[in-house]
Amino acid sequence: MPSKNTAAHPSTGVLVAAWAVPVVVAGQFGLLSGIPIVITLAASLRDRRLRTLRWWTGGLALAYASLVTAWLAGPSEAPSLSKYLSPAATALLAAAGAVVAVVHHLVRRRSAVPAATTGK
Repeated sequence: MPSKNTAAHPSTGVLVAAWAVPVVVAGQFGLLSGIPIVITLAASLRDRRLRTLRWWTGGLALAYASLVTAWLAGPSEAPSLSKYLSPAATALLAAAGAVVAVVHHLVRRRSAVPAATTGK
């Protein structure tokens, strides 16, 4: 039977998805970065105990959605989101993804500490 602490933090899959965002964006696969963003957003919205993660993943999702909307609705003839993004926008989206990944990691680590200190 899983303890209460294991359900209060993001799973390893969500943590991997959070770290995949900056890697995928920096690797010039901007449109595909939506997949790990949706995974992290869904995981943070699914559990009410993860309120801290909601703001961070919501901000990342909003930034990503605004960039995709600007690319699709704008007059740009760029064939992909990665070609559309300036180096500064790519760096900012990758940095936002890294911040979300770090916050996910810190929440996971913080929620695991009480279980380790109590000896359970």
